[in-house]
Formats: sequence, structure tokens, C-alpha cells
Amino acid sequence: MNPLELATFDFSVPQLGAPTLRSPLRHATFVGPQNRISYYSDPRIMDEIRAAGKPLPAFVEAGPSERIFHDPAWTRAAIVTCGGLCPGINNVIKTLVTTLYESYGVNNVFGIRNGYRGLNPDYHLEPVHLDPDIVDTIHESGGSFLGSSRGQQDTEVLIRTLDRLRLNILFTIGGDGTQRAAAELAMAAIERKLPISVVGVPKTIDNDIDFMDQTFGFGTAVAATTPIISCAHAECKGAANGISIVRLMGRDSGFIAAYATLANPVANFCLVPEVPFELEGEHGLLASLERRLKVKDHALLIVAEGAGQELMPKGETLKDASGNVLHHDIGPFLRDRIHHHLSSRGIDHALRYFDPSYLIRGIPAQGTDAIFCHHLAENAVHAAMAGKTAVVVGHWHNSFTLVPISLATNQRRRIDPASQLWQSVLAVTQQRVYEQP
Repeated sequence: MNPLELATFDFSVPQLGAPTLRSPLRHATFVGPQNRISYYSDPRIMDEIRAAGKPLPAFVEAGPSERIFHDPAWTRAAIVTCGGLCPGINNVIKTLVTTLYESYGVNNVFGIRNGYRGLNPDYHLEPVHLDPDIVDTIHESGGSFLGSSRGQQDTEVLIRTLDRLRLNILFTIGGDGTQRAAAELAMAAIERKLPISVVGVPKTIDNDIDFMDQTFGFGTAVAATTPIISCAHAECKGAANGISIVRLMGRDSGFIAAYATLANPVANFCLVPEVPFELEGEHGLLASLERRLKVKDHALLIVAEGAGQELMPKGETLKDASGNVLHHDIGPFLRDRIHHHLSSRGIDHALRYFDPSYLIRGIPAQGTDAIFCHHLAENAVHAAMAGKTAVVVGHWHNSFTLVPISLATNQRRRIDPASQLWQSVLAVTQQRVYEQP
């Protein structure tokens, strides 16, 4: 995006009202209301924006505020998880609960069951009371302690439920569809003069939320691919003309496939949605694969699920319950086309196909990813108690930030083919070498 165009974006965070209450935190390092994290780190770009008379794009810094808006004694908070599973959901739930209880003294915390359905009376799902004892060990398990669902619910129905339950904070854990719905709820509350803070913790295993450099669960997902890729590598090396295809998540953005390729650099081809490729012809993938087999007698392909959509038959555009476009799955398509091509050429081969998606997304968060979940949830509580709304917690330049939902859901974050990330993938796989006849 052009820096001058970006400078026209609104980075301000909606505020329910003046925070007038003294925070109960006594030993915290407070973040001032004017603290900002610059979008750009390059001083040349910043000078260009200043010279044009534009404001420097900068995020509101996340963290505890010296003055808060919601009175802890009267605060009733709820947590909802939506969309597909992702490592770390339970870590986020646990930290939200413990921070509310132990740092702010909020002891009315509720879990909304099965996503936004839990706020629709038609589904008859009663909220569950949460406290530190109940969530004590949930981080040891994958999935969502509260359950999840996809699909939109009527905003009017949901806002009436929040009002009826006398909730004044709602934490939304989910991807762009979840957060768009959260923004609608926040705006509906403001229109009705209901003092409800709606604060999101972005959840997307694909790492494709814009205006942040990382989302939780992504690091764990990449780490979990290592033994699978190693196994696939052993399989293809163990047979004459052995081929292994590892299909990984990545509907519109190929970050998992790219990072997995670098984390365990044994792949010979990496295919992602951001980089179109040809299948047929002397420079196509099938011919490149043939050349690879002649040189090394085996090949390992890592494929993001949304790669190669330009190769698929055109038809009616379908969407899932969350409004996401349903892509054709490149994995089985590629497997069948490779097998047919090599068989038609009389090339004996052994083809193995791996799809570990559900094995990866349902595991607990690991290592630094679990710590990242903790910090995101802590900062979500700080933002909510200060009266912020229609905002998600992000991470940028090694700092935690508050990102207006309108920015975070503006477009998907995708791999730049000119970036160091993709250039490193090409260097590791050497796939361009095999494109040449």
C-alpha cells in the first residue's frame, strides 16, 4: 500500500466515555493515552509522509491505563469463541478470566457457548460462569473450552441478549468474520447508548489478519508441521521416483506453507495462493517435477490449500457459513493430476498424500506461542476496562497495539512475492531451477 494512501486511514480507537476511575492495578507500568506505535520504522518513509503534510500512521499502544471506565464491582464480562479451531484458544480464555478476577477484581465472568449462537435465545444455550478454578488447566487441552460455531447471527438479537444479561464487556475470539460481527455489535451498543466494550482477540491459524505481524496459534501450527514433513520426506526418499505432497492450511494466504518450508527445509516445491503457477507446458509444475525426479529420484511438495485456484474449473461462487469464499482444494486435485501425468508418460512412481490439517489446529499452544496468547488476552482486558470498543489487540514492531476492527478486517494479509520471506522459500526449495527445460 502506498504510504500516502495509508496515512489517510483512521487508526483511532473508539472510546465509550471518559475513563474517570482509578485503576486497581498498583504495580503496573501504565500506558498513557497518547502513546503510539508507528506503522513505519523506515525514517525515509516517515519523512515522505510529513513532507506531504499527512499524519503519521500509528497504532494506539496497548497496555494498562491509569484511569479506567468500567467499575470492577459492577462489571459483567463475557467471552465468546467463533470459527474454526486454532491452538491457543483456551490459553486466551484462561488469561482473560484470571486477569479480570485477579488483576481487576471482576468476579462476574461468563462463557458464551458455541460461538455467537450462545447469544441467540433460539439455541437455548445458557452462559456458563467462569472463575480461575474452572479454567485452571484448560490451556493443557486444544480446541475451545466454550465450543465454537460458524455463521452470522442477527445483530439486533445479539445486542438485546447482551443488554438482558447486563453485560458491559464482551471479548470476541475469532477471525475476520467474527470481528466484523463484533464491530457491528459495538456500533449497535453505541447507538443504543449501552456502555458495552467489545474487544477482540484475533484468531486465525493462517496468520492473515491485516495490520498485525502475527496471530496466536500460527507458531504452534508451523512447529507441528515439522514431524509430518519429516515423515513425508522419508516416504518419498524411500521409493524410486517417490513423491510426497503435504497439504497445509492457507485458504487465501500461504504463511503456514512458507514458514513450514523454512522451518524444515527439505521441500522441493512450495505452492501458495499468492503466487500463481502453471501446471502444463515446458515451464509448468508437471514438467518441473519430471526434471526433479530425473536429477534426484524423489520430490516433496508443500501446498497451501488455496493455491492454484486459477487452475480450477470455473463455476458458481460458494461461501461457508462465515461468508468466506469456498475454494477448490488444490491437494487432491494436484495429487490426481500428477499421478495421471506420470502414468501417461510411463514413469513408474510412488505417490503419497498427507493432509494433517485437523491434527494441527486442535493441539494446545506451545512455548512462546502460549506466552503470546497470554499477552494478547491481558491487553484485551486492559483495553476493555479502559472503555475501549470495536477494537482488536494486535502486535507490531515488537509491541502490542490496539487496532480498530475496521482496519484489521479491511483486507487479508498476504505474502508479498518480492519479500524476503518468499525469496528465502525459493532459495531453500530451488524450485525455479526445475522450471527451466
